[in-house]
Amino acid sequence: MSPYEIPDEALAKISQNNRICIERLRQHQGEQVDLSSYPSGRLAAVLVLLFERAGELRVLLTTRDKSLRAHPGQVALPGGKVDVTDADVFETAYREAHEEVGLPRHHPHVYTVCTLRPYISSAKLLVTPVVALLTDDAILDHLTPAPGEVDRIFDHPLEAILDPSLASKERLAPKGSEDWIYEEDFYCFSDIDLPWLANSTYRMHRFRSSAFAIKGLTSDILIATAEIAYNKATTYERYAHGQLQTFAPVLKILLGQVAVQHAVSGTSTPTPKVEVGGPVWPAASGCERSEA
Repeated sequence: MSPYEIPDEALAKISQNNRICIERLRQHQGEQVDLSSYPSGRLAAVLVLLFERAGELRVLLTTRDKSLRAHPGQVALPGGKVDVTDADVFETAYREAHEEVGLPRHHPHVYTVCTLRPYISSAKLLVTPVVALLTDDAILDHLTPAPGEVDRIFDHPLEAILDPSLASKERLAPKGSEDWIYEEDFYCFSDIDLPWLANSTYRMHRFRSSAFAIKGLTSDILIATAEIAYNKATTYERYAHGQLQTFAPVLKILLGQVAVQHAVSGTSTPTPKVEVGGPVWPAASGCERSEA
């Protein structure tokens, strides 16, 4: 059985509408890119674990431990850098999910659905999202945050990433709290200039959740997942003017920078430790507020 095949008996456990969503994802053919020339130490993967609850497709998320030096308390998808012992990005994503939240490895009720094209973190890690389906949500009751790494495990309706108002039924973080400091009820954004990425622009999306704001790399990956699953566009404007919307030009720019590093130093510049769940972008006004 290939990683993208899901038995009919497994799909029978979810509603017809959600089966259609999973089938769209399963049939998804992501942008084809060759990462062989990119430094292997700068590759990472995250797990987008989907499951059905009360007829709704939801996604598993975490918040980072508040004692961590980098991005304390921020929302992340389980994941991290590719280890030299990992056979592929699938193994990276599942290994990290096991280490961070205790998701059992090779569980019979977890099925790989697809991968999305890579995304770039602020420290130039190339992050491949691995989308998976969990058909037995009883497993969720036994997940445990890794001490010192994960503070909280929670979930969010996937469709609310397309239409943030759908999150109104959730027990959301209080407005004005440190978890949602913005004036808007469910969603806001800001556009950020990226001189290092060919003077392009990046739109930082922020979604109100039951925990900290879902934003940055995590929000980008969830938007792409939801657009494919539901086959419809966002209710807000997805991209900023001048934003690079495909990965090929991003990779070309990055490979050019790697080549310059090799020419100058004879080797690539070491990459600092990066947390792929919540990258920090250059300072900018975010929904009339700067990032905390």
